[in-house]
Amino acid sequence: MLVDLFDFALPPERIALRPAAPRDTARMLVVTPDALADRIVRDLPSQLRRGDLLVFNDTRVIPAQLEGTRGDARIGATLHKREGPRRWRAFVRNARRLRDGDLIDFGAGVAAAARDRADDGSWALEFAGDEPVELLLERAGRMPLPPYIAGKRATDARDADDYQTMFANEPGAVAAPTAALHFTPDLLAALAAAGVDHATLTLHVGAGTFLPVKADDTADHRMHAEWGRIDAATAERLNTVRAAGGRVIAVGTTSLRLIESAAGDDGVIRPFEGDTAIFITPGYRFRGIDGLMTNFHLPRSTLFMLVSALMGLERMQAAYAHAITRDYRFYSYGDASLLLP
Repeated sequence: MLVDLFDFALPPERIALRPAAPRDTARMLVVTPDALADRIVRDLPSQLRRGDLLVFNDTRVIPAQLEGTRGDARIGATLHKREGPRRWRAFVRNARRLRDGDLIDFGAGVAAAARDRADDGSWALEFAGDEPVELLLERAGRMPLPPYIAGKRATDARDADDYQTMFANEPGAVAAPTAALHFTPDLLAALAAAGVDHATLTLHVGAGTFLPVKADDTADHRMHAEWGRIDAATAERLNTVRAAGGRVIAVGTTSLRLIESAAGDDGVIRPFEGDTAIFITPGYRFRGIDGLMTNFHLPRSTLFMLVSALMGLERMQAAYAHAITRDYRFYSYGDASLLLP
């Protein structure tokens, strides 16, 4: 399909620079095949059914953005995928100043050698020393806010909490699974009282999620791989819910992509551990999920293509037009949508 089909005009002022407070007071647009309803996230228990199951991504964002020097050149790096105990693939700013083997000094006693430049322009960074890389990043790194936020304001201390979900447990993401940012303990308790349970899986979100689609046709776009895991107990639980007539509702496109990667043509979700580069566009047949809660996405993005695959392109263009007209807040710190096909 032509990428132009997934374009829409978004006023810059609709981009949220801070999350709603409290988190569950964010607005929520409920989208079904025949209706649009303006709600808030706290209304979620009334929008779901007893026996439904919400699936959250428990990845934890690491301080994956680094600023350093190589000689007199300033080098910026955003880690996006772990390749080994001390080796991360990274998108690098000012990469033309690097050669294989160059040592980048990130300050605070943190340095890494640049290795193996890939066709997409990324470099592998091999961190020096014996300390765990996680400790090095805590010293020298900062929270990797999306470019559409970081380009409008500086990262600050609030983001260390604001950009982590309440489920964050498994370190390794360089972007938050932002749909889950709306959840609070009180909301989870209200959902449980309504008979809606939850489960978790892990997908370490990479910086590739922010890369623009440069191809003219979706068939020519290639996704960056991300590592994920669904254990056997969670897979069995999801299958049991569906067999009993409940719905599996993914919270976030990351949860959805991993469930769909683990689901077979028979609709059975199986344990999964490894990389996924699944790219979902209209025409895709969903096998493992029955709905999605997600934020509002960039024009021409793979994520807007995904929600259009779930609900239909015309339906999502109408939903986004409604959201823009009604002053919904967009992107990572913005409002939510609940998509029920």
